[in-house]
Amino acid sequence: MKLFRIFRLCFYATFILATALGYFTYIDTLSKPLKNRETVLVIPQGVGISWLARHLEDQGIIDNRYVFRAYTWLNMRNVNIKAGEYTLVDVDSIPDLVSKVDQGKVIQYTITLIEGKTYKEYIAQLTSQRVLVDEIQDMSGSDVMRELGAPGMHPEGWFAPQTYYFQKGDSDLDVLKQAYSRQKQLLDRIWETRADHAEVKSAYQLLTLASIIEKETGVAAERPTIAGVFNNRLRIGMKLQTDPTVIYGMGDSYQGNIRRSDLTTDTPHNTYTRYGLPPTPIAMPGEASIQAAANPEFTEALFFVGKGDGSHQFSKTLQEHNNAVTKYQLRGRAKNYTSSPKESN
Repeated sequence: MKLFRIFRLCFYATFILATALGYFTYIDTLSKPLKNRETVLVIPQGVGISWLARHLEDQGIIDNRYVFRAYTWLNMRNVNIKAGEYTLVDVDSIPDLVSKVDQGKVIQYTITLIEGKTYKEYIAQLTSQRVLVDEIQDMSGSDVMRELGAPGMHPEGWFAPQTYYFQKGDSDLDVLKQAYSRQKQLLDRIWETRADHAEVKSAYQLLTLASIIEKETGVAAERPTIAGVFNNRLRIGMKLQTDPTVIYGMGDSYQGNIRRSDLTTDTPHNTYTRYGLPPTPIAMPGEASIQAAANPEFTEALFFVGKGDGSHQFSKTLQEHNNAVTKYQLRGRAKNYTSSPKESN
């Protein structure tokens, strides 16, 4: 009997000692900073705590998988592990790490789509992003618009220039969905607030005119004035005669210079040979250009010519315009020049 008591006391002592040792090991491990914090933690879809604990131990990020599992069981039984990439440089301990994956604070990447670029240029930029899953490489513009819920629409102009955020596992089509949604909402809102004197007859015409304004100037303050010139021309039935539409119509044959023969070669987008707006936008307009197209400045100007510094000289008459062309483009060399169809045709 005495031997049994001694055995029982030894058992209790061992149990208490083991429990205390386990507790202190648990506390010590939780308080220790993580190792290999420069490692990018990649968590696939559908994994659980057991997988994550083992993976963290295998990667040398934590010392004891069982402590990790014990912590989640005791403190966060309903932890929801979000798939994705995680940086650990800002994570100090196991509790911090569990909280981060539970909240899904994955690495965010960015891509900036710039005003004035074309759909073709956007696609090239998106497909060059190695982090994005490739979905659009072999899709036509029609296929993309169908996926976005706009079947039959031409893709040009429909994607808002903006910086977009994405994470590993997102696709290039996901980014386009964001850009399309933003542009559509923006266009609908601005269309509803357009000025009464705006000559555009539909939201799509507004988008088209905005794309021309976007390509014509990089000077923000000039956009409403350029919009006013085009608005005047639309009102009186004058050809828009804007070079960016010619360039767009030339497609891949454009090599950086427009010849006189290009101005007279008819394409659906050539506003030197056709009246009114082209059938589609010619680039991706930003919000400022859409606003300018919807609210054109009241101006008497019918002409404008580049000064060579990015800005333009605006003129009311053909004579004033020709003088401006001689001054700013021909550098004083007189030459008969007109962008007025009523005068030149």
